[in-house]
Amino acid sequence: MTKSDQSINHWLAQLPPISLDEMSGIKLMNRTDTKFVTNKQKLVELLELAQGEYYVQQIEGSRIANYRTVYWDTPWHRFFLEHHNGRAPRQKIRVRTYLDSDLTFLEVKTKNNHGRTKKKRITVASQELQSLVEAGGDEFVCKLTGITTADIIPTVQNQFQRITLVNKGKTERLTIDFNVAFHNYETDSDAETGNLVIIELKRDGNVFSPILDKLRTLRIKPSGFSKYCIGSVITNNALKHNIFKKKMIRIRKYVGHQLPFQSKA
Repeated sequence: MTKSDQSINHWLAQLPPISLDEMSGIKLMNRTDTKFVTNKQKLVELLELAQGEYYVQQIEGSRIANYRTVYWDTPWHRFFLEHHNGRAPRQKIRVRTYLDSDLTFLEVKTKNNHGRTKKKRITVASQELQSLVEAGGDEFVCKLTGITTADIIPTVQNQFQRITLVNKGKTERLTIDFNVAFHNYETDSDAETGNLVIIELKRDGNVFSPILDKLRTLRIKPSGFSKYCIGSVITNNALKHNIFKKKMIRIRKYVGHQLPFQSKA
C-alpha cells in the first residue's frame, strides 16, 4: 500500500458513515453530472478539506466499494461514436456488478443536450448475455435505444474502486473512482490507470455544492471523462479518437506520469 493509499484510508476513517438505507432519498436518477480528473495526492487533500461537511457511504464496514462494469455496443461502435462525434442526446449500455454485494444491473444511460443524465436499469442475474435476455433485457434495451441485445456485443470491461461522499444536506453525491483497470474484448488488450482519480459530482440541477469551492482551492477543474470512451481508446488503436487526443495529454499531466496508461496486447 502506497503512502497516498494510507492517507486516503486515514481521512476516510475520520468521516461519519452513512448507510445505503439512509441514502435512499438521494438516488439522483435524473441529474446533472460534473466530472473532475486528478490524482491520489490531490484526493488526500480533498478528503481532508471535506471533514465536517460530508458523510462517507459504508457497506458492511467498508468505505471503499468494488465495481465491475461491462459496456455493450454495436459491432460498428454506435455508442462510442455518438460520444466521440458530440451527438446529443447520446446513450450507453452497460452491465454493472457491485462486487461487494453481488448485485448486477443492466443499465441504459441517456445524456441530453442540456447536460442532464437519466439512468434506467433492471436487475439481472449476471453479466452474461443469457441473463440479460432472461431478465427482459431485449424489451428494456429496445424501448430505450431502438435495438435489442442481439444487436450488441460486450466491448470493454472496467474494474475500479469507489468512494461515495454525501453532503450533510443530502442534496448531492460525490463519487470518487480510482485504481481503474480496463480489458477490451475485441482486442484482448488490458490497461491500468495508475495514479488517476475520477471525481463526479451528481446533483439535481444546480443546487449549492459545498465541494466546489474545495475543488477550486485545489485547482481541480471540471474535465469530462467517459470510462467507456477512454478505456476503448487506450485498448483499441483502430478506433476513431481525434477528439480525445487533447484530453489524453491533460490526463497525463494530472497524474504526473509520462505514460499513465500501460497497454499490452
